[in-house]
Formats: sequence, structure tokens, C-alpha cells
Amino acid sequence: MFTGIIEGLGTIDAVQGRQLTVRSEFDLDGTRIGDSIAVNGACLTVVRLEGRRFTVDMSPETAARTTLGRAAAAERVNLERALRLSDRIDGHLVLGHVDGIGTISGRRRQANALLVDIAVPEALGRHLIEKGSVAVDGISLTINRCDAGGFSVSIIPHTAQLTTVGFKPAGSPVNIETDIIGKYVEKFLDRTGASKGVDMALLARTGYL
Repeated sequence: MFTGIIEGLGTIDAVQGRQLTVRSEFDLDGTRIGDSIAVNGACLTVVRLEGRRFTVDMSPETAARTTLGRAAAAERVNLERALRLSDRIDGHLVLGHVDGIGTISGRRRQANALLVDIAVPEALGRHLIEKGSVAVDGISLTINRCDAGGFSVSIIPHTAQLTTVGFKPAGSPVNIETDIIGKYVEKFLDRTGASKGVDMALLARTGYL
């Protein structure tokens, strides 16, 4: 479990088959083999560790579902270590289970903010709501506007400086994780046949009353 508050950047040192070796730009004190680290929003397990350099394995699902399947040496990535139960949740609950890939379709300045437009497949767009949360390459962001084909977010200078969204150009692919609550609500409605609405009878029938 993560919060979407990126600790810092790392650089991919090597890609060997389904293994990535990443060099962190911040100290990994307290990190151990077997710990989880979100790399561009994908939860991966540390299998080797030397100082600030760590290696993770990618499953075929991770390679197919995320941008890490096309990762290359020298690419910079967002890093966040797993949440501790004693930590404050400054972003939102992020699982590190990427739903799919979006594409940065536009960037423009507005006052002190960088406005970023991201195009997504309709299957992801259905789980996005205005002022809801989304993780983009692991970054917890608030959706300004959205429709079935994409959404826009505002990036403050601190986030632009600390994460890859500050320098990724239009056309860049990004990992998208939609808010987990929306997915569970949709599943509940589908399984209970309540897609037309929720009433007191439905809540009683499903054990909520």
C-alpha cells in the first residue's frame, strides 16, 4: 500500500529480461530485500539491494499492463516505498496495481501550475470522476476535469520538480491507477443487479441494514 506521495526519483541502471535495476537518488535506509517499492506506480519487490541500488522482478502481467515493459536504461522513474501503518496519508490510498496506460496529450502553463491532459482508454475513463483521485506514474493527483476519453490535472511547482511529470513531454505513456473505491462500487452494483440505482430494499437485501 502506498500514498502516491513520491519520495524521489531514481534512474534505471539496467534492464535484464524481466529484471530492473534502479539507482535511487535518495537514501534507502531501512529498506530490506523483500520490501515493496512503487516504481512509476507499479508495486515491485526488492530482490537485491546495494546501498541506493536495488533490483526488482517484473511479472508478465506487470510488463504487459505498465510502461515498465518498455523501460530502458537511463530512464528516470518515480519511487515510493511502502506505507507504514503509523504514517500519515497525505495523498490517497494507492495499491500499486496499475490499471493501464494513458498518454500525455497536452501540457500548458496556468499561473504557477502546469496543467497536464492525459488520454486514457474508455475502460479506465469510466472510473474517473471530477475532483476524485488518480495515480499517474504513482503520483497522487486530483482530477480537474474528465470524460470517457481522458482527464486533466494541475501540477504545482513542488510536484513538477520532484517527479517525472514535470519533464515528460506530450506523447509520453504513463501508468494509471484509478481510485479503488470506484472499482468496488461498480463491482457491487453489477453483482447485485443495482446498476439502475440503490434503494433501502437493496441495502437490506445485501446486509447493509
